[in-house]
Formats: sequence, structure tokens, C-alpha cells
Amino acid sequence: KWAHVLLWGIVGVRLIFPFSLESALSLIPSAETISPTILTDGIHRVYTGFPTLNQSINPVLSQAATSTTDAAPNLLEIWLPVLAVLWFFGVAALLGWSAVSYLRLQRRVDTAVQLEDNLYQSEAVLSPFVLGLVHPRIYLPFYLDQDTMEHVVSHERAHIQRRDHWWKPLGFVLLSVYWFNPLLWLAHKYTCLDMELDCDQTTLEQLDPEQRKEYAKTLVELGAGRQLWDAPLA
Repeated sequence: KWAHVLLWGIVGVRLIFPFSLESALSLIPSAETISPTILTDGIHRVYTGFPTLNQSINPVLSQAATSTTDAAPNLLEIWLPVLAVLWFFGVAALLGWSAVSYLRLQRRVDTAVQLEDNLYQSEAVLSPFVLGLVHPRIYLPFYLDQDTMEHVVSHERAHIQRRDHWWKPLGFVLLSVYWFNPLLWLAHKYTCLDMELDCDQTTLEQLDPEQRKEYAKTLVELGAGRQLWDAPLA
């Protein structure tokens, strides 16, 4: 399962650095095959890195552009500022909602009781989670018995060891920037799911067969209360 999380990490790197490098080994050697201003420029061309392909495509593009130059105004130039404002408000709304949810959750667990080190219990907690970027804390509900608590703590500590309390917020920031892309919503959901499965696998490897059965029961009991779309938590 760690390999699945790693693959999602590659997607994240590509979203953080949305540009390409030229390489003769690439299927499309050109770093900028299609110019970002192709729809607003007077000259419409693509640069695939293959001269023969360019000579086949570009005349067709030029002919199509010439035949429609005076037909109608360029709607893209009209709509781009509107879409940019809409994108900005979408980013601000998601980041603002996340910040408010985080602060409200911090306020809810202010009365948590410290068990040991970074382990806390609170009556306001319904499902275990990790909270905090610099000094992450594990918060548990009061209703867990001793065996269940050991399994849950092992799972949450696996999250901390993998720095999921950093990667999940970073993933949510990327989702906020690319909120208009429905594939990113699915990617975020399944990234969080794969992180959970990775920590489950790590925990199971430390248990004997009988303990694994108990851990499975713990997953069933607690899994229904976990919200993947809540504020970014581990």
C-alpha cells in the first residue's frame, strides 16, 4: 500500500510544478507543445518536437483561424477574467472553510485529558485522529477499551511516522487550488483512503493472527465514524 501513496505523491509533485522539461526520451519532446495563449494569439501553432507533425497540423490550424477571424469576437478574452475571479473565490472558500473547521476542532479538544506524551482523550472526540503540524497529538474517545485503544494508537502513530499530518493538509491545499477539476476530488478521496490502508497494513504486520481478528473488529466499529471530507486530519 505504501507504493500507492508514493504514486499519489508523484501526482502531487506534478501539480505543484505544472511545467514540463524537454527530453528526447519523452513521447512528446517539446516542453510546451501547446502555447497557453494559442486561443488569444493571432497565430495558432503547436510545437510537438516533431517537424513532420508540425507541418501537418499547423496549416490546418492557420486555415481554421483565418476563416473565423472576423466571424465573431473572441469569447475567451471576455470570459477569462470572469473565470479567474470565480477560481479565486473557490480557492478562498475552501481554504477558509478548512481553517475554520481546524480552529473549531482545536477549541473542541481544549478540555482533552493527557494520558501520556502526545496521547489525549476527550469526550468531544467521536473517532480517533491526529491533530497538529509541528507537535502532532493523538486524540481518542473515552469509550475505547484497552485492547481497542492499543490498536488505534498503533494506527495513529503510523500516521505520524509517515508524516501524514503534513501530507494531508498539503493535499487539501492542492485540492483547493485545482477545485474546478473533478478528478482532483476523486484523487484526494482515494489518497486519504490509501493512507489509511497503508497504516492498517503497517499495524497488522505487528500483530499475530488472533490480534488481527480483533483489529479487524476495531476497524468495523470505528470506520463508520471517519469522515474523509472533514478538515484535513490524519
